[in-house]
Amino acid sequence: MRVLVVDDEPDLVEAVARGLRREGYAVDVAYDGETALDKAGFTGYDLICLDLTLPGADGLEVCERLRAASAGVPPRVLMLTARDSIADRIAGLDRGADDYLVKPFAFDELLARVRSLLRRDAGRTTAVMRVGDIALDDARRRARRGDRPLDLTAKEFALLRYFMTRPEQVLSAEHLLEHVWDEHADPFTNTVRVTVGTLRRKLTEAGEPSSIETVIGSGYRLRDPGARSPAPDGPPSPDRGR
Repeated sequence: MRVLVVDDEPDLVEAVARGLRREGYAVDVAYDGETALDKAGFTGYDLICLDLTLPGADGLEVCERLRAASAGVPPRVLMLTARDSIADRIAGLDRGADDYLVKPFAFDELLARVRSLLRRDAGRTTAVMRVGDIALDDARRRARRGDRPLDLTAKEFALLRYFMTRPEQVLSAEHLLEHVWDEHADPFTNTVRVTVGTLRRKLTEAGEPSSIETVIGSGYRLRDPGARSPAPDGPPSPDRGR
C-alpha cells in the first residue's frame, strides 16, 4: 500500500515514515500542503497521513482540494494534529478526513488506524485476510498457506497483502510499482517481475498449485478458488486518488 506522510516537523515525518516502512508500506513524504497536493496529483495514494497545521495550504484546505480534484475515489485521509478540541475534530471530519489522531500519539495506535482505514477499502472487518488457503494477518505480520508458515521479506509481504486486497483483479507491473514501491523505485528495472517471481515460488514451494498467474500482456492476478467466476482480463477497477 502506498502512503503519503505530510507534516512540517521533519523528525516526526521521518519517524512515522520509518515505522510504516518497517511494516512493509511504501511511503513518500511531504513537508507542506502544496507539495502534498503535487505528489497526490501524480500518484494514486491509498492513504495520506496529514498534519492539520502546515505552511501554505493547511491540512483542511489540502483535504478539501484532494476531494475536489479526485476523478475517482479519493485516498483515505488520517488527520494528525495537536489540536484536540471537539470543534477541530468536527472541522477535520467535515472537510473530508476519514479519521483523526491527536498528537502526541503512540505509533502503534497510528499503525492500527492505518490498518483500519485500509481495511475499509478491501471490505474487511478484521486484520486477517484469506484468499483460498492463503491467510495473512496484517497486525501480526504473519502469512500462511494452509498449515505452512510463509517466510516472506517485507516487500514480499507487502506485495502479497496488496494482491489479497484485490483477488481476481489483473494488476499491471506499473500498477504494482505505484502501490507497493515508493517514489524512489526505478520504473525501468524488473523489480516487480523479480519480486512476483520470488513470492510465487514461496507460495508454491511445498507443491501447492500456483496462486499468482501471469496474464500475458496485462500483468498478474491472484486467483481466488472461492470466486464464482474469473474476473475479465483488463485493468483493475479505479483506485483511490485516481
